[in-house]
Amino acid sequence: MAGDVVDLIMQDHREVERLFDELKKHPEKRKNLVPVLTTLLFAHSRAEEAEVYPAAAAEAGIADDVEHSQEEHIEADQLLEKLAAIDPDSAAFDQALDKLVEAITHHVNEEESSVLPGMRAKLTTARLTELGEAFGASRKQHLGEQPEDVTRDQLLQQARNLDLSGASALAKDDLQNKLQQEAKD
Repeated sequence: MAGDVVDLIMQDHREVERLFDELKKHPEKRKNLVPVLTTLLFAHSRAEEAEVYPAAAAEAGIADDVEHSQEEHIEADQLLEKLAAIDPDSAAFDQALDKLVEAITHHVNEEESSVLPGMRAKLTTARLTELGEAFGASRKQHLGEQPEDVTRDQLLQQARNLDLSGASALAKDDLQNKLQQEAKD
């Protein structure tokens, strides 16, 4: 996966939208598609958080947009975990899927209207390509992981993206709870 980071992120967004359509139109495929969706979204989010968001905040000057996007990632992780734990044949699954689709669609729309254009406007083509390589490598490293696999280091990266002080002193569960509370506020 090489290329401009903005294009790569948008490719993932389109694939997630395609998976949402499949999940809604073909309930018989849900059992097999949910792990694909959760894996893709988890890998995409961790790669953005580790490689893209720090550069977007520091180099493109869009720290507020990055902080908001980070909060939405935390919310999406929670919704993904809930969806993965529900029987795909139940009515509760449809409700959980609707909440996830709504949250992710909102996030994608905001990211594609603020964060990504801000990066494209303020970063060089070479830098966007460099970030694309880093994003692709990070994404590949996290493929296969699920939301419950989140590490303390990944949670600390989320805290840095939120400019959350005192995070390094917290245990993993406490840090995860603090991040979830921060995303709700």
